[in-house]
Amino acid sequence: MDSNTPKRMHLPNPKLLTLDEALAERARLHDAGQSMVMTNGCFDLLHVGHIAYLKESRKLGDQLWVLINSDESVRALKGPSRPIESEAERAYCLAALSCVDRVVVFHNPRLILEIEQLQPDAYTKAGDYTLETLHQGERAAFEAAGTKIHFLPFLDGFSTTNMIEKIHKAGSI
Repeated sequence: MDSNTPKRMHLPNPKLLTLDEALAERARLHDAGQSMVMTNGCFDLLHVGHIAYLKESRKLGDQLWVLINSDESVRALKGPSRPIESEAERAYCLAALSCVDRVVVFHNPRLILEIEQLQPDAYTKAGDYTLETLHQGERAAFEAAGTKIHFLPFLDGFSTTNMIEKIHKAGSI
């Protein structure tokens, strides 16, 4: 291994659940009368926009669950140079936030199966989305589950793409 190859290490993450574990935890939460807010995304290079959004999402229920795209699905969405951080690294960073209660990695391009199975009470998406731009299969699954959909304010200027551009500029100085 050369000095430029990152070392892989085990990142203990008790908040990271498989889908089967998430289903059991969701049933326990439901039986206890607690609500679950779900959001999803790549969350590659966690930034202030993500954190502000997640903190606001958490206020809408008893627990906030973040479903993140697997590495393979990020590549399919964003191209071969992404993700910057692996799914284990992204899950670890998200789990370190006190506003995040659970993290689940999903492998399909869309969350329809997870929505149908987990039946979230609320779902949040950043304000750059609308009901019309939300994936219509996911929207239908949320509606069938009785999930309340919230669009939270989007902080302009904060994005992973902007961060990557800043890093490239800083590297050429």
